[in-house]
This record gives sequence, C-alpha cells and structure tokens, in this order.
Amino acid sequence: MKGTVLYEVQGDVAVLTVDNPPVNPLSDGVRNGLYESLQKAEDDETIKGVVLTGNGRAFIAGADISEFGGNVEGKSLNEVFQKLEFCKKPVVAAINGIALGGGLETALCCNYRIIDKNAIVGLPEVNLGLLPGGGGTQRLPRLTGPSEALKMMLTGSHVPASKALNMGIVDSMSDNVVADSIEFIKNVAEKSDSHPKVRDINEKMIEARGDDKVLLEAQAMAAKGRKGQFAPGQIIKCVESAINLDDFDEGLKKEGEYFLECLMHPQREAMIHIFFGERAASKIADVPKETKIMDIKKAGIVGSGTMGGGIAMCFANAGIPVHIIDQDEENLKRGISVIEKNYDFMVGRGRLSAEQKDAVFGLVSSSLKYEDLSDCDIVIEAVYENLELKHEIFKSLDEHVKDGAILASNTSGLNIDSIASVTNRPEKVVGTHFFSPANIMRLLEVVRGEETSDETLATVMSVGKRLKKAAVVSLNAPGFIGNRMLFGYTAQANMLLLEGALPHQIDQALESFGLNMGPFRMMDLVGLDLGWRARKLSGKESPLHAKIGDELCEQNRYGQKNGAGYYNYSEGSRAPNPAPENESTYEKISSDNGFTRREISDEEIVDRCVLALINEGADILSEGVAQRAADIDVVYINGYGFPIWRGGPMHHANAMGLDKVIEKLEKYRELTGNDVYKPSEMLITLAKNGERLGEAPKKEDRKQKLDFEMSSVANNF
Repeated sequence: MKGTVLYEVQGDVAVLTVDNPPVNPLSDGVRNGLYESLQKAEDDETIKGVVLTGNGRAFIAGADISEFGGNVEGKSLNEVFQKLEFCKKPVVAAINGIALGGGLETALCCNYRIIDKNAIVGLPEVNLGLLPGGGGTQRLPRLTGPSEALKMMLTGSHVPASKALNMGIVDSMSDNVVADSIEFIKNVAEKSDSHPKVRDINEKMIEARGDDKVLLEAQAMAAKGRKGQFAPGQIIKCVESAINLDDFDEGLKKEGEYFLECLMHPQREAMIHIFFGERAASKIADVPKETKIMDIKKAGIVGSGTMGGGIAMCFANAGIPVHIIDQDEENLKRGISVIEKNYDFMVGRGRLSAEQKDAVFGLVSSSLKYEDLSDCDIVIEAVYENLELKHEIFKSLDEHVKDGAILASNTSGLNIDSIASVTNRPEKVVGTHFFSPANIMRLLEVVRGEETSDETLATVMSVGKRLKKAAVVSLNAPGFIGNRMLFGYTAQANMLLLEGALPHQIDQALESFGLNMGPFRMMDLVGLDLGWRARKLSGKESPLHAKIGDELCEQNRYGQKNGAGYYNYSEGSRAPNPAPENESTYEKISSDNGFTRREISDEEIVDRCVLALINEGADILSEGVAQRAADIDVVYINGYGFPIWRGGPMHHANAMGLDKVIEKLEKYRELTGNDVYKPSEMLITLAKNGERLGEAPKKEDRKQKLDFEMSSVANNF
C-alpha cells in the first residue's frame, strides 16, 4: 500500500502525521493508516485528543488520482471520514501546508481546524471533471455560506490561510501549527465533552432556502468560465441539495450519486489525461535525469513590444530580475509603460498590493545597449518574424552576452538551426515560443535545435516550470507543433468559406464544439494583413485558401486593428458584428475559382477543421517532432483554446476511435479532393493494430521529416 500515518503520543495527545511523500495524497496506505490510528487513539484511555497533520510541505494534497475508477484496497474514503467525524476523542486538523480536494475534505471532518499562515486550501476537483466527492459540497457551504463555497468549487481556486480564516473555513492561524494544535486540543478536551461537527451547522443553509439568486449566479459563473463542462452543473446540484435537504446524510447520498455521474463521464477521462499530460511533457526521453540545470539568476529580453514586455513580466513575476533592450528609445519607454500599467491594473483588481507591485516592477530594468545584457544567464529575442533580423540580433548577443549563457528566440516558426548557425555557441541556442499575451497564456513551446545541448534543454524546461508555464518540447520543424497544425485548420476553415459557409456559421459551429474562439474571429484578432503583406513582398500569388482574406485586405479590411475584417467592429470593442457587405466578395472569389457555393452543415464544419488538426498531429508524432500525443494535446489546450473537456485533438481522436477517424478522413478526401484528408500512415497502422495515439516512434522508425525550407508551412512564417 502507498503511504502511511505515523502515530506519536505527546503527553495525552495523539499526533497523527500523514506520510506519503511528496505531497501526502490519500492513497490506500494513508486511508488505512488513518483509520487504524484513530481507532488506536479511541482505545487508549489516556488520550484526551487527536492532532492530525502532514509531513513536509503538505497537509494532504488530495485524493490519489491514480486510483480513480480502480478497485479500492482496504478502507474507503467515506469510511475513513465517518471514523474521523465521529471519533470519540476531539480532533484538530493542524493544516501545515497544502490542503486541497480530499485534504480539505479531511480537515472539514475534524472538530477544529488550525492553519499555518503559509498554507493554502481549496477544492479544485472541477479541474479534473469531478466534484468534491468526500462531503466537500455539503460541509464547505455550512462554514462559508453557499455562495462563497460555490465560487471556490466552480473556479477550483486555492485560498490562502488568511482568507480561509476570514471565510470561516478554519478556526485560527498559527506560526507553529502542530505545537499550537496540541495545546489547543488539550484545553478544549478539558473544558468540554461536546465538540462541534461541521455537519450540524445549518444556519447558512436554512438562510439560503427559497433564495434562487445564489444558484442562478453560480449557473451564470459556470456558463461563462466553464463553458461546455459537465461537472460544474453537478456541483451546483450538490449545493442545492445541501441547502434544501434537512438530513445531512441525504445530501451526502446525493453528492455520491452526482460524483459517480462525473466519474463515468468522458470529460473526466479527458481532463485527467491533460492533468497527467502536462506532467509528462516535462520529461524528455533522451535527456538523463541527472543532467545539470543552470542557475538562472538574471534574464534579458531583446524587444520591448507586446511579446517582449509580456515575457519580461513572466520572469519578474517569478522573482527573476530581467533587463529589456530595444533599439528605439520611444518604443522602450512605451513598452515599460505598458508593463507598469499591467501591474497597476492588477493592483486595482486586488491581485497585487501596492508594495508587491513595487517589488515586482522593480525587477524590470531597461536600456538601449547590448552590452547591458552581458551578465544575463538567459536572453530571449522577441522581435518580429524576420530571419535576417534575428541573425543580426544573435550575432550581437553572441558577442556581448557572457560565455555559457543561453540564447533563445521567441520565433513562432522560423528555423532555430539557422539562427544558431550564426553564433559560436549553437549548443546554447533554443527556441522559446511564448504565446500572446505571454504573461497570461500558459503554453511555452521549447524548440530543440540540432545542436541544442541536454543542459540547455533541461534548464529551459526548468525555467518554464519556474514561470508556471505548461512547457512542451518540439523538434525544430516548420511551425513547430502548434502553428503547423493551425495552418491546416485555418486553411480548411477558409476552404469552407470558399465552398459556401459564412464566417459566423463556421465560428459558431466550432465554438459550440468547445473552442474558445472560432477561426475567423481569431484571424481578425491576429490581423489578416500579416500573411497578405508577406506574400506581396515576396511576389507570391495568394494560395487558394488565402484568396478571400487577401481580397479583404485589398479592400483595407485587416481585422480588429482597423475595425473591419471578416466582421465589423465598433470603436473600442472586440465584439464581432456581421459584415453582410463581404458576401458579394465571397461569392465572386468562389465563382472565379470554380466553386458553386452550397449549404454546409455544422457537422461538416467541425469534422473538416478538427480532422485537419488530428491528421497533421499524427504526422507530427510520426516524425518525432512531438514526443507523445499528450504533448500535442497540452499545446492545443493551453495555446489554441481547444476545449480541455475534450482532452485535446489527439485524445479526441482516440475517444472517437481511429477507425472512425480514418473513415471520416476518406469521406472528406473524396468530397473535396484535398490531400489534407489523406489519412496519416501512423493512423492507418495504429487503427489496423487496434492501438491508440501515444508515444512517438523510436528514431529509426520515424517518418522522414519535411525539409524546413521546402515546407509550405514554413513559407507562412
């Protein structure tokens, strides 16, 4: 069994310490150990009270996710909680550190709760497609009131100790939580034989009865922040039961029924897939665990625009001093001003205190000279996508930045090997593709060049963790992982427009599928003119899929930046409005290129766009550009707004069944004649063998990679 509970007697108090490193989840050994230790304390007449705490930095970090859906060994969580709640001796939870999910639910079964001032609590099960199934939906609202409890459970947010005290979740806060808990439980045991149980606190439940406002507000919150997700509705039903049922145990029974529905729902599997996928992404198959990681004490940024400023904030937020340079003094002043305004906004929203803002913003410095980056341990170039410009910058960085420092490019698709070739330290060159806005978006594509060293790669992945990013390794290939897949997706959206669908229909279909933003809203946001200007400069003819967008640019419709693209925009608003004046353009371009416009179903729209992602993703995997299918899913969830509850495009393909995926690909290849739907060899092989998309093939078995310069994707960056 995994984990145990240490039993120690201090005077007449039994101290139970959960010991299941590193974060003390409620594994089978912990559950059984806790049950047996409580029984031992009950049987010992000299014991007056019990203190429950955790070893290390955690109280109890939650349930053991690896056990979900499997056979439970020994005591179930509900049996342990019942033993704890009805213990014959008073119990105080000495919350020494992290108390999340089942950890907080354990504390809520105790008579009292004392928290270390640096500890956090929360019920984040919603992030895994679940609800708090150990009584959390019934006990927490009794302490905080249903409105606050619902906010905690629907957001899955962590609550710091001071706020937990103010909300009534804990009874007191301490600097020496175990010692103070021992003294506390001695005193209360001497003074009274009666000790409070959270289950018996009903005042806030009775007060909320007949008031629909609380539940309606929760439903609105879930609809906005958890669109398409199943678990939030179940959480709201649980709290509704807590409010309206007189019998606490009936509420627990309802919670159990709703939890089981979540457990059996496909969204739970998809969201847990991403949970484990993000952790697996940090493991690089051919980089030894013992690889040395450089100490990154200071970072540098070249470029003070939107990306450069956002990346600088990432480092400052992590407590790492960062120096920004720019060739233009006005640009630099503007960029630093934007960073300060962002921090001021956070202060205004209560996310930072004025003192914290001063401390974090104080880590950001700036100048106009490369020489001022000489003492940086890592420097990230964040200028616009021009290979010649990046070559010049990296030559200068190589000359001025100390030997051994890492030089990184924030390119979204240019050749990292080409950039590395102009330096005398190609082993220290790597791609760090942040996503905009960099200080908010979690995804970081770490691009491994041909000569990037293990130490460089391991260090950058470690930095990604410090910056709280979901970091995924990509080999150096056109468009890397995300943008290479995006190319086929947006191309098919544009082909659907040529064939007869309208932008709002395509966007609505894909947003109903669960994407945060449809492709035409996204293209308007990014700017239609970027690709159009690049094609004009190069003298290239517009490819078929870009003809409508390029024609809109000829009409000065560039997207949100000038208020008109596929949609119209009111001044100061990002909300898309219909643009019926574009329809004659769509009809003309379609006709000129031999298309007879037709009715297209939402099903075809979703199928064609998502299948383009899946098929390209399979090729990326077969080439070893991504290490594993889950890495691709992590990229699309965190960087491109794919719905987490579908688990990413590759998990979605596995859930559909690869034979079904191939059947649909062949159907649309026949319909459109487009080779984007020619099934990937990897899909065909896996389907034939009854296997799923998983790890990349071994090096010798990989599909030959596309030449970087010859790729049609590369030409779009």
